[in-house]
Order: sequence, then C-alpha cells, then structure tokens
Amino acid sequence: MSEVILKEEAIEPSQRKKRNIKKIVLFSVIALVIIACVVTMIVTIVTMKQFFGRTEYTEPRFSANYRYDHYKADYPAEEVSFKSGENTLKGRIYGADNEKGLIVVAHGIGGGHENYINEIIWFVDNGWKVFAYDATGSCESEGDGTKGLVQSALDLDCALSFAERDERLAGLPTFLFGHSWGGYAVTAVLNFDHDIAGSASIAGYAEPMEMLTEFAEGMMGKAAYAVYPFMWIYNKAEFGKYSDLSAVEGINKNDTPVLIIHGTGDDMVGYDRSSIICKKYMITNPNVQDITYSDEGHNGHDSIFHTKEAMEYIDEFNEKYDKLYNKYDGEIPDDEKAALYAAADKEKVNAVNEDMMTSINAFYEEQLEQIS
Repeated sequence: MSEVILKEEAIEPSQRKKRNIKKIVLFSVIALVIIACVVTMIVTIVTMKQFFGRTEYTEPRFSANYRYDHYKADYPAEEVSFKSGENTLKGRIYGADNEKGLIVVAHGIGGGHENYINEIIWFVDNGWKVFAYDATGSCESEGDGTKGLVQSALDLDCALSFAERDERLAGLPTFLFGHSWGGYAVTAVLNFDHDIAGSASIAGYAEPMEMLTEFAEGMMGKAAYAVYPFMWIYNKAEFGKYSDLSAVEGINKNDTPVLIIHGTGDDMVGYDRSSIICKKYMITNPNVQDITYSDEGHNGHDSIFHTKEAMEYIDEFNEKYDKLYNKYDGEIPDDEKAALYAAADKEKVNAVNEDMMTSINAFYEEQLEQIS
C-alpha cells in the first residue's frame, strides 16, 4: 500500500500574523467582558448591601411623630421574641385582653413597627389584639441588614408560625395588615400554609425583581436594565428557592379574602408599574377587593395614612421649618427648633386616615361574620 502524505497548506507569515492579532483581540475582548462582569457584580453586591442595610432607630431630639412611649401608660404591651433564620426578632402584643381577633402587622422597609403605632392603637381601640414586630435588620431586631425585598415575607411566615404556637395569640381568627415591604409580605406569605382570615395590603409590590428594577431605574435610568442580570443573581443567591416569591401567586393560591389599597401618586411603588393593584387582571381569587386613593396630596406612598387636613398642616409646618433652615444656613438653634416642635399640633399630625382604617376594619369584620 502506498503511503498517503498530507501536505500542510502553506501559510504566508503575514497571514499568520493577522490570525494571531485576531486571536489576541478576541481574547482581550473576552477578558474585558469578564472583568466588566466581575466588577459590575461586585458593585451590585456592595450597592445592595448598602441599600438593604440595617435600619437603626435613634430617638430624635425633636419630632412631631408619636412613638409607643406616648401611648405606653394607657396601652401596656407585652414584649415577645421569635426566630427568623439565625436572627431573633422582637415585637409586642398590644391589646392583650382583646378577643375579637388577631391582627399581625408587617411594617415597611427603613423603619420598624412603631412607625405604625397610631394605626396599631386604633385597632386596639376597636377591639383587636395586635401582634407587631420589627423585621430582620430593623430597629430592635437582630440582623446586619434587611437583606432584600423577599425577606419581609419570610419574616412574616416565621411570625405567623410563632403566633400559632403561642398561647397568648393562638386560637383567634388571624388577619394581616402590611404596608409597602409589608404590603408585599401579607400577600406573598399566602404562598405558605397558614390559616389567614383576611389580609389588607397597602402600597404593596407584586414581584421582587420587578420592584428592584423600578428602584434601580429611578437611580440610574435605563442603565438599570444592563445590571438586571446582576441584581437577579444577587436576589437568587440571597433567597434561593424563594427569590421569585410572588404576591399574585399567593393571592391566587386559595380563596383567602384580600383587600388591596394603593394611591395613584405613589412615587415609591408605582401605581401603574410594580404594584399589586395594577396586576388585578392576573388575580383569579374571587375574594379580592381593592381601593384606590386619587386625591392629590393624599394618594402618596405615606400620605395615604394621613388625613387631608393633616397633610395640609404638615406642608405648612415644613414650610416654617424650611424658613428657619434657610435663615440659619442649616444650623437652626436648638431653642428655636424646640419652640417650633413644641407648638406643633401633634394630634393632627398623628391622626389616622379614618376613611381607610374604617374600610379595613369593615373588611375584617365582614370576614368574621363569614367565619361565624
């Protein structure tokens, strides 16, 4: 048999050089893309850790807002604690002698349950027992940070499990009340197995990643979509199988009655963007009601909790504060600041939105009638 000899194609030195240059360019581009991805991932992690950092509460020297101390003498509360993951969360039971039903409160991010103390006391005055707590990384509870947008639902799941075991709380019809971060929690938690008689969600978002994107777009515009994959990775790494825990899916899981409340002027959880209320077309649960607040100055993320009169007064107060601030180039003397706050109409500032609270109370009582 004759030997077959394969001859290499002759390559000119110039051609070989061009090929080498192409390889170098290709490898350089790949290296730059990898470096850019690593840097972007690191920046995303750092930004997320800062954004979802720990919320400390420091008693301000001057404030017109009530805290629990204002009510403490007339409304004694029992302190409780429970575990959420590795962290111990602290809370209180208000209206311990009330037997109408139990309301579990999930607060918004950047604060604690005392931010809703006026609403809590209103519920107590209307016969409800209230269990409210500070979520992970918030105020009195443990945690290096609040972790992310899913954490509020995981904390509420643990709070409800605690309530089901605790003799002071177990046995009563259980209702949920949440705002923003908590508004998501009181609907997303319906994905878990708890016996919930009714849930009121105020200014809640529907999907964690959608809400993250809205936050990011508010800070960096359309560039937010370029970092979306890195936010997704962060969220997935932080929450694993719960990373896409959906409020809408929770609402649709069973027939738990849900009341959705949102304001058209919400600049935090956009009414027409990431809110639960704009996903009504996806909701199949027949026991869902919704309320929209559209009055200017009374339809925002936080202003929805106040009366129109209170918001007008708060605007007037802030104008006075701004005048003093400008007069003293940001260094307002303590005596003038103290006088300003001493003259503030704190009752008006802390008045609850009776219309909204009455609607929520009626919703809860409607479910009590169905149970009985």
